[in-house]
Amino acid sequence: MSSWLGGLGSGLGQSLGQVGGSLSTFTGQISNFTKDMLLEGVEEVGDAATELQVSNSKLAEVEAAFGTQKSEYDRLKKLYAELEEKLEASEIQIKGQSAEYRNLLQQKDVEISHLKARQSGLQEQVQKLQQSAQSASGGPALLPVTTSAASTTSSSVSSYLSQPAGGHQGFHGDDMDLSDVIWSQQEINRLSTEVLRLESEVAHWRRMSQASSAAGGGNSDQGEILKLQRTVKELREEMSREMDEHQHELAALQDAQRQKLADITRRHREELAEYEERIEELEEQSQSGGGQASSSSDLQRTIGSLEKQLEEARQKESSLQLEKEEVQAENAGLLQNYTRLQASVTELQTRVQEQEGKALQKAQLEQEIQLLRRNLSDAEKEIERLKIEAEAEPKEEEEVEHADILELNTIIGTLRREKETIEQEKVELQERLKTAEERGLTKKEAESGDSESGLEDLQAELERREEALRNTEEERDTLMSELEELDRQNQEATQHMISVKEQLSAQLKDSETELRRLTAELDKTQDQKKELEQELETQKEKMSQSAFTLNDLHMSKQQLEATVKELRDNLGQVQEQSREARRETTELRRTLQETEEKLSAARAELDQEGPRGTKTPGMEEKITEKEKELSELRRELAEVQSSKEKVIGEDYELKMENRKLKEEREEANRLMKETQAGLNRTVLEKDTRIEALKLEKNQLEGELRQAESTLTEQARQYQQTVEELTRARSMDASALQTEHERTIRLNQEKDLEIAQLKRDMEQLASDHRDTNEMLSITVAGQKQLTDLLQEKDVFMDTLKQNASDLQSEMESRISAASKEAEGLKQALEEKDKQLGGMKEENSHLKEEIDRLRDQQSRPQPLSEPRTLEIITELETEITQLKSCKNRLEEEVQTLRRSSEEQQASLLLSQQSLQTQQSELEQAHARHQQTTLNYDRLIHARDEEISRLQQTVDQLSESRGRADSPPVQGEVILQEEKTQTLNQENGNEKHDLSKVEIQKLVKGIKEKETEISQLNEKNLSLAKQLDQLVVSRDEVGKLSQMIRQKDLEIQALHARVSLGNSSQDVLFLQQQLQAYAVEREQVLSVLNEKTRENSQLRSDYHRLMDIMAGKEAALLKLQQENQRLSNMSDPSGSQEMFKETIQNLSRIIREKDIEIDALTQKCQTLVTVLQTSGGESGPGSGGVSSNQFEELLQERDTLKQQVKKMEEWKQQVITTVKNMQHESAQLQEELIKLQGQVSADSDCSSKLSVDYTRLIQSYEQKERRLGSLSQELAQVQQTITRLSSTKDVLLGKLDSVAQTPEVAAAQSGGPSLRAEAPGQQTSAGDGEELQEELTRLRSQLAERENTIRTIQENNHRLSNSASASEMEQRNQAEEVRQVKERLETLQRSVREKDLLIKTKGDQLNQVSETLRNRENDNEVLKQAVTNLKERALILELDVKKLKEENEMVAARSREKESEFRALQETNMQVSLLLREKEFELSAVSEKAATVERMLKDKEQGKSGELNQLLNELKSMQEKAVAFQQERDQVMMALKQKQMETTAVQTELQHMRDKEQRLNLELERLRNHLLEIEDSYTREALSAEDRETELRRKVAMLDERLVTSSSAMENTSQQASMQVESLQEQLSGAVKQRDEALVRLRTSQEQVNQYAVSLSNLQMVLEQFQQEEKAMYSAELDKHRREKEEWRRKAEKLEDQAASLQINLDEANAALDSASRLTDQLDLKEEQIEELKSQVDVRQEMLEEAQKKLMNLLNSTEGKIDKVLMRNLFLGYFHTPKTKRADVLRLMGSVLGLNREEVDKMLEEDGRHGVTGWVSSWLGGRGAQSVPNTPQRPTSGPGFNTSFSEMFVKFLEIESTPSLPAPKLPVHDFKPLNAPPPRRTGGAASSTSTGAAAVGKRPADLNPFLAPRSAAVPLLAGSGSGGSGGGHLLMKPISDNLPTFTPVPVSAEASAGAVLKDLLKQ
Repeated sequence: MSSWLGGLGSGLGQSLGQVGGSLSTFTGQISNFTKDMLLEGVEEVGDAATELQVSNSKLAEVEAAFGTQKSEYDRLKKLYAELEEKLEASEIQIKGQSAEYRNLLQQKDVEISHLKARQSGLQEQVQKLQQSAQSASGGPALLPVTTSAASTTSSSVSSYLSQPAGGHQGFHGDDMDLSDVIWSQQEINRLSTEVLRLESEVAHWRRMSQASSAAGGGNSDQGEILKLQRTVKELREEMSREMDEHQHELAALQDAQRQKLADITRRHREELAEYEERIEELEEQSQSGGGQASSSSDLQRTIGSLEKQLEEARQKESSLQLEKEEVQAENAGLLQNYTRLQASVTELQTRVQEQEGKALQKAQLEQEIQLLRRNLSDAEKEIERLKIEAEAEPKEEEEVEHADILELNTIIGTLRREKETIEQEKVELQERLKTAEERGLTKKEAESGDSESGLEDLQAELERREEALRNTEEERDTLMSELEELDRQNQEATQHMISVKEQLSAQLKDSETELRRLTAELDKTQDQKKELEQELETQKEKMSQSAFTLNDLHMSKQQLEATVKELRDNLGQVQEQSREARRETTELRRTLQETEEKLSAARAELDQEGPRGTKTPGMEEKITEKEKELSELRRELAEVQSSKEKVIGEDYELKMENRKLKEEREEANRLMKETQAGLNRTVLEKDTRIEALKLEKNQLEGELRQAESTLTEQARQYQQTVEELTRARSMDASALQTEHERTIRLNQEKDLEIAQLKRDMEQLASDHRDTNEMLSITVAGQKQLTDLLQEKDVFMDTLKQNASDLQSEMESRISAASKEAEGLKQALEEKDKQLGGMKEENSHLKEEIDRLRDQQSRPQPLSEPRTLEIITELETEITQLKSCKNRLEEEVQTLRRSSEEQQASLLLSQQSLQTQQSELEQAHARHQQTTLNYDRLIHARDEEISRLQQTVDQLSESRGRADSPPVQGEVILQEEKTQTLNQENGNEKHDLSKVEIQKLVKGIKEKETEISQLNEKNLSLAKQLDQLVVSRDEVGKLSQMIRQKDLEIQALHARVSLGNSSQDVLFLQQQLQAYAVEREQVLSVLNEKTRENSQLRSDYHRLMDIMAGKEAALLKLQQENQRLSNMSDPSGSQEMFKETIQNLSRIIREKDIEIDALTQKCQTLVTVLQTSGGESGPGSGGVSSNQFEELLQERDTLKQQVKKMEEWKQQVITTVKNMQHESAQLQEELIKLQGQVSADSDCSSKLSVDYTRLIQSYEQKERRLGSLSQELAQVQQTITRLSSTKDVLLGKLDSVAQTPEVAAAQSGGPSLRAEAPGQQTSAGDGEELQEELTRLRSQLAERENTIRTIQENNHRLSNSASASEMEQRNQAEEVRQVKERLETLQRSVREKDLLIKTKGDQLNQVSETLRNRENDNEVLKQAVTNLKERALILELDVKKLKEENEMVAARSREKESEFRALQETNMQVSLLLREKEFELSAVSEKAATVERMLKDKEQGKSGELNQLLNELKSMQEKAVAFQQERDQVMMALKQKQMETTAVQTELQHMRDKEQRLNLELERLRNHLLEIEDSYTREALSAEDRETELRRKVAMLDERLVTSSSAMENTSQQASMQVESLQEQLSGAVKQRDEALVRLRTSQEQVNQYAVSLSNLQMVLEQFQQEEKAMYSAELDKHRREKEEWRRKAEKLEDQAASLQINLDEANAALDSASRLTDQLDLKEEQIEELKSQVDVRQEMLEEAQKKLMNLLNSTEGKIDKVLMRNLFLGYFHTPKTKRADVLRLMGSVLGLNREEVDKMLEEDGRHGVTGWVSSWLGGRGAQSVPNTPQRPTSGPGFNTSFSEMFVKFLEIESTPSLPAPKLPVHDFKPLNAPPPRRTGGAASSTSTGAAAVGKRPADLNPFLAPRSAAVPLLAGSGSGGSGGGHLLMKPISDNLPTFTPVPVSAEASAGAVLKDLLKQ
């Protein structure tokens, strides 16, 4: 800026000087003209008249010229007014802008003043401390330090004062505005470093003063101080001279470095292009070969693996380069420190010698002087020894130079040996673990057998592979050591050059100032080195921990294999047990069949021996014994069946486990194969690399020999410097000893860490054993777990504990995040405070600088004009203020940027919060869906409960109906009492069971609600954890962004300090091009990502629809199964059978009674006929004989019917027994169906759980994807930074580029390890789905088996009872429908299985693509943000330039106004001079005229002379006036012209500025449009590429299907690829050789540069700056590595958490298995209870049959008088025609009097009676009149026989009042409910019985009503109520048969059955 302003000022001065010169010449010409004219007039014209005329003519001419000039003046005035208006408008605009800048300038001035004050204070303190130290120091030991400190301060001040001058001289022209900014930034950096240095000096002098005060005061040597001040002044002058030379050399070096960087980047891109072309060629080859299509998949895999290896190799290359740079930086720093220490030592020695001369007088310090002399003598002895060695061996000169470096290398070698010993110990520990594992395996082999051989082979292969790995690692270590040796040799060569330069620079005296600063930097670097070593140690610890985790995984794998063997043994045992059980069941079935055949034979014998009476009691006892045996056999059979079912279940579980283990083994084998292939590849690659590296080593050795020869020649020239180095070496031995001690301590610490790691490993092994023992205990204790409710309680407790644990983890993570946020805030506040302090320090320093400049400017001579001094001071102040202003503006902008970045990070966090909220809403929606499903289930259960209640209400209503009808006699009351008692008993039982069921249902519902609540809590806590993880990731991102910005700022500072603006522009353009390419790639990847996201969403929705369809199908299946179970439910049919048996037994009883009555009636009729025949004549005998014959015929028919009835009765008994047997079987099948239904429900719950697991795993994978994308972005950033640092190092040293394949082996292992868990998780999910599908299929197969058994039972029922054919047909149709539905369901299930498999594969593919897309997305986002930030920075720079231009314009205007004022003063002075000249000429003319007049007087012409003199005076006065007016007009004109020219120049400047800005804007717009167009084009091309690639993938898949054998081709192609890679390696080696050639040329250039001392100092300064940059880069790199390790630790923690989740899931699966076992136990108990009930019922049946047989045997051939009386009393209802005869006969039979009979007949005659006899015989009494003989078939109502009437009666009796209650389809009892036979049977039987009785009185035969009432339904039920009264109320004796009531179905009545039997 100052140079630009100077140029402007000089140009303006020249132009204005020219104008002034022209004006002065013009005025001189006018004055000369007037003089000539006057002289001419005087000479030529003699008289006055002629002179007057001449003068008048001249006046007229002058007036005309004046008029023209006045018109010109008016015109110029108008122009001036217009220009003034424009100027005012522009000034108004400028004032508004300049006001803001003035405020900023004032603030900056205040800060500068503060900094100046602070600097002055610090310098005063330094001076005071120096004085105190000098006064206090009494000996020579302290004086060197003080003098050096003083010299440093003075030299720093001198350098500071000389710096601005050098800055001003370097720049010229308008293009150097940016150089001012750079200079100001350098100024700021220098001031900050100077402040730090001054503070350190203050602290040093304070310590010195304290020490001196403690030791005692002394006299300071002021003469020495004066000498030092003189030297300081001389050094300052030399510094100011050399600065300019260094800057020129710096620019040249930067240009060379940039060229090298461009060459290296170009080579790198060419290599990448070659790799991509090679990959495309391989893809085309794989497509072109038809026969080779089979190997395309393998080729693609190999290509992918090679690409991965390439990427890994590049990463390793970058890491190796970083390590190399670190080592080089450390070595360079040590060398520099070494040289500096040498220089300081030499100076100290010289000063010590001077002080020794001075300190001979002081007796106190003689001992110290002697010590110093001894040290000197030792040093001289060492120097002589080293000289002798140098003379003896000329080659040892280099070794002397690099002795310290070699010692450091030996230390590094010892450290590496320690590392190798540690690794050997690790390997030994691994081998010990393997030996322990092998011992355990040998034990297991002894137990298991043949299966161990395969495992041993696998282990042997594993050991071989591990040995190969170790060998490769050792080879890698050797390669690394060789590389390091090569690096050391290169460093030695470069360091020799540096040492030569430093030896030349040792002649300079200004090294005093640099010594202490470099020592401080050395301390800093040592601290940094210690920190880096600590971080290295932590990384080693983490590596060892990862190795231990690997060993643990191997152990767990072996344990799993052992469990596989144990399970196989168990499976074999269980299979043997199942075979034995099957054999036993077959034997038991045979015995059963035999016993059943025996039973049937025994029953047939019983039926034959039935009419014989009580002759066969022994047979009955045998039958009872056989029946008992039968029941026992049935029990045994049931037990065997239950055990068989258990064994089948266990067998199924073992099979499933076997499958799982087989799959795991297959996966392990696959992994082993993959690892083998990877190891083979790595071995091949390593062999090739070793060969290439050996070749490189040989080449480098040859080059190094040449370099050594050149260096030895240079070393001879610098033998003196070598001697100085040897002197310094003696002084540096103590530092090396301290470093050696530090390395020993580090070794001890590492030993301690190794011991700790061993302990941790032992602890982990013990923990692993404990966990294995726990797992074995849980597996053993599966069968001993208790009820389902207890399990649910335990599950709830565990869920609560998990919730509490999750809450605690949440709180801990929240606290950690808050702590991190507080730490960041504190760091920000500290940075703000540091900024304020720096501003104050800067102001103080500025003030001090001004003060020092004033001091310098005072003693200067005052010969120069003051105006120039003022101008120069103003310019210097302006430049200072500009620099301060720019610096402060940059600080403000940096603060704004940091705030904007924080805001951006806040916005990102808000967006992430919004995404989390949306995920929470989705989770809420899912939760609502689950709650709706639960509500539906609860609603269905409520409906089932309501149905149950309805059935109960119906039963109660039927009881009420039984109570409600009117009593037709006391008999019905008695019967109903007995029935209601029974009903009450049954209802009490039913109510009790119902209450228990309701309680259980309520408990289950409560447990389910609690479980759902806890699941919701778990979900919410998991989401909160995910949010915390995301927030932590965001905090990490923010910190990373802050660090990135700091690094970018530092890089910009370095770039600004190093390069010119034009070079920066070129660099920025290159970066913009690179970013444009990256952005295009990013856009293409983004498009692909969006497409695949949409595909994923559609697939997700499809999966959800499929799951919903599956759930609906499951519900349908459950409903149909329930309906089937209800259809096949034997309880209803059993009740119907009971009703039919009861009705039949009652009918049989009544028939027996009627037969007895008829026989008695026949006997009475015979007696009556005999008596009536005796009394009456022969006419009546014919009639009686006819009637008697009819009666005898009827008796015969009745006997035949009785026989048929007895046969039918036996058939019914057999059918009943068969039905009972089948009912037991049906009940067992029903229990099986219920178990299957429960298993189906469990499977559905497992499916839902697995679905939730899949969703969780999907979310976890998304999170992992996010973390991986972040890591990838960070890795890319680190790669870019490392490449920049690599380019810098290549520019400095042109070091050898390394091959990218060296470090592939290091990354191969971890990549494989990282890929394994992801595959395992995906495979685990697929395996779980497959297991569930297999379970569903097995359940379907079981259902089909149960359906087949049901069909067989239905066939048996159809064979046993022909009456139930219609029911069987209906059942068969329903079974067919069920079969069809089941088939459709099976098809749908298979289709869904296929769909699930395909979707799982698609999901895996989609997840992989998602990972890639997310990584690319994040890379693109970061690139976009970087581009935006760069655009903002450019805009800010443009604004800054505009503002600076405006400031420059304003200052130029001010200078122009000052210049105008000076010109005006100049013009006035020139005018004054002209007037004086005019006056002189006038005076001389007057004197001449006076002389003439005197002469004339003397001659006598006085009058005329007087007149002429008067005229002359007047004319002269007029001329003077005219001249003055003319001069004024000319002055005004010139002023106006000057103003107009200034305004025009300003306008032109403004227009140029606007044009420039518009051009820049248009250029930027065009650039943006071009970038956008290129992005869109590349996005379209990427889409086309994607489609083409997809098409290619489809083609490859089709060819894969057809291909079978092309492994040899693939191996050949792989070898070709390896060869191509080797060729590429050779190309890289060639490039390396070219780089070495360039290195040689650059070394020659360096030798040329080394001629000049000034160049050397510039290179030194550059090295210092680069050291700082290197240290900062190393620090950043180590921080990044630390962050990466932290991320890895977090990943490991996440993996541990996922493993914990898997453990919890396994425990949950064990719990569910235990629940299933409990359910099975419960069902077995229920089965046993039902069996016991069946046995009880069987015993009851057998007792009833026995009683029936006894009663039949006892009642044959007996007549009951009570029955006859009932018949007699019922006979009153016969018609009048026959009533007298019948009553008389019955009276005579019963022994009644004739009179009583006559009375009763008279009463009958009075009342019209319709009796039961008329209704029974159908008006047949008319035939009993003796006078009218008729045949039995004469009347229309007499055609019906007694049997038909009896059948009708039975039909009426057998029709039930209410249909049998049908249970609803869903009405299944819970598992804990009692069996249905306890309550349902009793209730139904009582209800049906009551219903039958309730309906009977309406249409019942009056003859049979009292009879049925007289016989109670249950034995002993009516004994209580028969006290006395009517005969019909009396009970029957105990020997009569009694039956339990049997229900009859509504569809097939007992009447139909009886009709069929009667027809037979």
